[in-house]
Amino acid sequence: MHATNAGGNGAAGSVYETIDLTNVGSASCTLYGYPGVSLVDSSSAQIGAAATRNSSLHAPSVVTLAPGAKANFVVQIAEAGNYPSSTCKPKQAADLKIFPPNQTQALALPTTSTGCSNSSVKLLFVGAIAVSSALVQSR
Repeated sequence: MHATNAGGNGAAGSVYETIDLTNVGSASCTLYGYPGVSLVDSSSAQIGAAATRNSSLHAPSVVTLAPGAKANFVVQIAEAGNYPSSTCKPKQAADLKIFPPNQTQALALPTTSTGCSNSSVKLLFVGAIAVSSALVQSR
């Protein structure tokens, strides 16, 4: 599996990034549900809380990826500056750490986001995996 940033949009106090997951293997694979996502620093230490699931985007469904096919998900990253510095304890992130559903191997995707070291501040929200290509078969 390989992760790439497919683009994003800003909104009041947040950025919404679409992340593509590509099956780089030689066999089909199946994904269902929500990826695990967190911000990490340059030493891969997690910054603050992991992403909270956002079920309002769409319901999870089984997505089967043929070799070379893509699926995607949306991650909302709230601005650390929305919170007082003393509450947030801002820290520069180096990567988004992504665990695709049912996978134990994390993927790293570079980011310029700032996280909150205080894990009680929720900055990340993630949607379920969805179909992003005609090569993908969903059931």
